[in-house]
Amino acid sequence: MSLSGKAAIVTGSGRGLGLAYARELAKQGAAVVINDVDAAVAAEAVALIESDGGRAVSVVAPVGSSEVAKQLVETAVAEFGRLDILVTNAGILRDKSLLKMTDEDFDLVINVHLKGTFTCVRETFAYFKENGIAGRIITIGSPTGQRGNFGQTNYAAAKAGIVGMVRTWALEMKKAGVTVNAVIPVAATAMTKTVPYFQKAIEADERGEAMPAFFRHDLGFGTADDVAGLVAFLASDAAAGVTGQAIGAGGDRLQLWTHPEAAATEYREGGWRYEDLVENFDSLLGGKLQGFGEEFLPLPEDLQPAQPAAAVAR
Repeated sequence: MSLSGKAAIVTGSGRGLGLAYARELAKQGAAVVINDVDAAVAAEAVALIESDGGRAVSVVAPVGSSEVAKQLVETAVAEFGRLDILVTNAGILRDKSLLKMTDEDFDLVINVHLKGTFTCVRETFAYFKENGIAGRIITIGSPTGQRGNFGQTNYAAAKAGIVGMVRTWALEMKKAGVTVNAVIPVAATAMTKTVPYFQKAIEADERGEAMPAFFRHDLGFGTADDVAGLVAFLASDAAAGVTGQAIGAGGDRLQLWTHPEAAATEYREGGWRYEDLVENFDSLLGGKLQGFGEEFLPLPEDLQPAQPAAAVAR
């Protein structure tokens, strides 16, 4: 097995996407530290991996603090004798439009997604460097962090920040042989179950049937298992040359996201004064302004939900 003899931490892995990542890593031979805030959910995840023939233990704690990050690393080393892989999947949502979003709504999401990623990666990288391990770090981004989404100021900031940190960490970790990447998943979760746009796909999945091709191919929307293979690949020796990237996975689709680049460049000797911009901005850059927000294809007639509504993908 490709990850035989290795040990991994997957935060937020009691259910959903995180559990799919943990199960796939275990399937490929890695021993896994499960993390969740619910002890019963974490225990069920450990039992499931063990029933699959894998090895797992759990840490029940909310990520964010340095103390929990340290606990996760120490648990992996104590239980499995080493640590080779970190997947920072833990997250929460507090969706509200800007004027309704409270300081607490903002701080909670930033603490779990952004700070939780930071503290866990810092602790893990310190262990890698101290022990000469060319480890693998996989963070989890979102289309919202790449494009924006209504009502998700906090979530968009956190997910965009994670990708920004990945680019920086790729520079800082290169000499140590550690790779760090962001995965951008598009998959059926408890969140997407409430979105009418995905209704037919969710219903098919719950019946144990393949999702319609429109969702899997045209939209790149699938199951958690469709993303797990990419996570395991990035954790393997086969991905030793892949770092600093944002890679999307969903349904039948695999995507490599571009890093921000200048879409247009204009020069004016002496610089750009207010009057110059008023006179020239539209002719120079007006036709090159960039889009924002996720755009979805119109649903085919036979896939229309019972109650049509705007799609929200996370």
